[in-house]
Amino acid sequence: MEFTLTKTQKAVRKAVKRFTKEILAPIAPIYDKKDGSIMEHPEIIKNMADMNLFGIQIDENFGGADLDSISYIIAIEEISKACAATGLMTTVHNSVVAAPIEKFGTEGQKERYLEDLATGKKIGSFSITEPNAGSDAGAMETTAKKDGDEYILNGTKCFVTNGALSETFLIGASIDRKKKHRGIVLFIVEKDMKGFEVGKLENKIGMRGNPVSDLLLKDVRVPEENILGNTKNGFKLMMETLNMGRIGIAAQALGIGTAAFEAAAKYAIERKQFGRSIGEFQALKFKLAEMKTKLDSARHLIFRAGNLKDRNKNISEASAMAKYWAAENAMKVCTDAMQIFGGSCIVQDLPVQRYFRDCKITEIYEGTSEVMKMIIGNKILRHYRN
Repeated sequence: MEFTLTKTQKAVRKAVKRFTKEILAPIAPIYDKKDGSIMEHPEIIKNMADMNLFGIQIDENFGGADLDSISYIIAIEEISKACAATGLMTTVHNSVVAAPIEKFGTEGQKERYLEDLATGKKIGSFSITEPNAGSDAGAMETTAKKDGDEYILNGTKCFVTNGALSETFLIGASIDRKKKHRGIVLFIVEKDMKGFEVGKLENKIGMRGNPVSDLLLKDVRVPEENILGNTKNGFKLMMETLNMGRIGIAAQALGIGTAAFEAAAKYAIERKQFGRSIGEFQALKFKLAEMKTKLDSARHLIFRAGNLKDRNKNISEASAMAKYWAAENAMKVCTDAMQIFGGSCIVQDLPVQRYFRDCKITEIYEGTSEVMKMIIGNKILRHYRN
């Protein structure tokens, strides 16, 4: 499989890299000081909207850039190298809100929501996690009761990425809890619907700039026409949406890990001990070699998943492998980067400690590493049974 970048893909990397270096990177440490601080910098969102970063893969007819998945991966990687919280906002908005509406939505839903999402007029969130339902989505307690041509939603969602920033939400709710995952339906919910409330912002160790929050739904009336898919395939669409989203999270992890690696490599040259650069010592030279190999292997798995997605192949295993390998290895790279910096990373306000804190969550959200291995293992067993 050939991974030589096209002219368009190279142009995407160049443009996003310029934006992140000149505008995003200087503000990332400020984001890190306060939870939800992206909300305090609308100029960043406007700059990203002007670059079409909120509609990277959306059809041009809806205001998107209509680029391929490799271009998308490159964009998320570069954004996340500079600011993981912004990378998180971007990938969630694109891959688990705009993309499923375009792929699974009715023409009416596309007309109503896609242009605002693709042009950044509205930011999107995807929400299935609850206090008692994380990896076990079938245990979802948010309910949707039919009332005429509407559904009445009640429940609480937690750890919602972009929660306090978004205006358009994809929310999972159960129309029959006895059916567990078979009773789950995906709804397009708008922030201004009566009874919908954004809860408290979470105080996080990483991704602090992203406004992660609770969502409170109390007798929220959602029109039946806002069901994404139908009342029988909500869980299936939810899983397919997460498959797409995992490619973005893998790219995000890759970006964070790459930033940590580059910082560590430069420091290994600059830092002198025993009369020479610490990178000259075999222990650190080997560590750097391992870090780069981990990142490059992850990049290939991510590109493969993106390539399969663009060819309309089943990506459940490929996206799980990409997400698992990228997140685990990016975390190892960040840990090794901290070791290379030594005591400096603990007592000084260096970016490397931010990378370390930001990276941990990539092993958890949109499916933990353990869940990714379950998906991969189940695919293996299914294949050899046949």
